[in-house]
Parts: sequence; structure tokens; C-alpha cells
Amino acid sequence: MDFVVLVGVGLLTGVTTVLFGFGGGFVAVPVVVWADAALGADAMRVATATSALVMVVNAGFATAVTPRRVLRSLRGSGPLVLLLAAGAAAGAFAARLAPAEPVRWAFIAYVGLTIADLLLRPGFLRPASEARADGPRPLPPLLGAPIGAVAAFLGVGGSVMTVPAMRRAGHPMRVATTLANPLTLAIALPATAVALTVAAVPAAADARVHLAGLVDVGAAAALLLGALPVIAVLRRRPPRFGDRTHALAYVGLLGLVAVAMLF
Repeated sequence: MDFVVLVGVGLLTGVTTVLFGFGGGFVAVPVVVWADAALGADAMRVATATSALVMVVNAGFATAVTPRRVLRSLRGSGPLVLLLAAGAAAGAFAARLAPAEPVRWAFIAYVGLTIADLLLRPGFLRPASEARADGPRPLPPLLGAPIGAVAAFLGVGGSVMTVPAMRRAGHPMRVATTLANPLTLAIALPATAVALTVAAVPAAADARVHLAGLVDVGAAAALLLGALPVIAVLRRRPPRFGDRTHALAYVGLLGLVAVAMLF
């Protein structure tokens, strides 16, 4: 039953990867915590590591099937990508040492604060480009290190920071969420590398959870089995939303994730 549920959630991560740039992190973390509840306090640590691997594959595949003309918007973002990766490595190492329960509450608090910011601060529900004649601005490279560190520590991939930042820089939701995938890949790769080098959780054998480092191999496989076909289909035939509707749906999904982690 866990496998079937994980495949079903994988379908949802495929949708969120294409429509919201999440790569699967925000959706994968709560469900892996649930599926690996037998690991006790270590379930959150395993969930963030498994989420990182799922994001590597999802975001990498989504980037590979994205039109080159869209990806050209990231031209000149090399320093940003390098700092995202460096921050992610630091955040992943910190997650190895942090107690699991505070990380869970930090995840919930982070989502809650993000929702409040998106709703209350101007520039997300209506893009800044509406008031700019010179088009979208590039993201400042110095944002890379803190975004990467927080994203890897919580297992969220960074899109919850990069998408709002790109919105406020002037991009429509369709472009901001698409560009979030290659930036998520820069964060998830070092985070996954760190997770795979960590010694397995002692309780995993008794719980019949097969781990590679901290990654739940079975959960990751089930999530990807559901996600990859959906990404392929939606990249070829993306649904059409109004920009504001797309932005509101992004906020709504964050709310559902926060509720899932609370219960």
C-alpha cells in the first residue's frame, strides 16, 4: 500500500515540477516522513535526503526537455549557480547534525512565513514587470548561498525562494517556475551527494527500509516512477493558466504542504 501511495504522490510531484518548479521536494518530504514513520526521529532526516535525490532526477529531466530559448534567460548566472551549490553542500552537512524534530518545525515555519510573504508583500501575485519597461532583472548571485543552504537543510529544493525572487525580478509565473528547475538541480546535486555518504540509520533494518546513505531507495523509486512520465507529458503539452491564477495556485499548494506536515 505504501508503494501505491508513493507512486500516486509521484504523479503529483511530476505536476508540481512542471507547473510550480518544486522538483518534488515540498510534496515528497511529508509523504516520506509518513511512509518511514517506523524510523522515528530519523524519518525527517531520511525524508529530506530522499527528497534531494528525487529532485535531482525530476529537475534534471524537466530541464533537459525545456526549450533552449527559455533556458537562455539564465545566461550569465554561473556565479549564482555556484553559490547555490556551495550553500546546498553546507546546508546538507548541517542537516546531518541537527535534531530531526526541530528540522520538521523549521520546515513548517518556513512554509508559513513564505505564504505570508507572498500574500502580503507586493510583487508576487502581480509581477514586477508590469511596472518595468526594461524587462526582468537577473537574480543577484549573493542570494545563491543562503537559498542553497536553507533549501538543502530542509529538503525543499529552493524553488520556494527562487520562484518568488524571479517573479519580483519581472518574470511571469510560467517562466519563473520553468527556470526554477535548473536552479533546483544546482541545489539538489550536492545535497544528494552528501546524503549518500552518510551512514545508514540503525533502525532501518528493523523497519525494513532499504537505505543508501540516508536515501530511502524504495520510496525514491516509487516517487520517480510516478513523476517522470507526467513531466514528459506536461512539458510537451503544458496546461494554460492565467498568470494570477497560477500564482494563487502556487500559494495554495504551499498551504496544503504545511497542513500535511502539521498532521
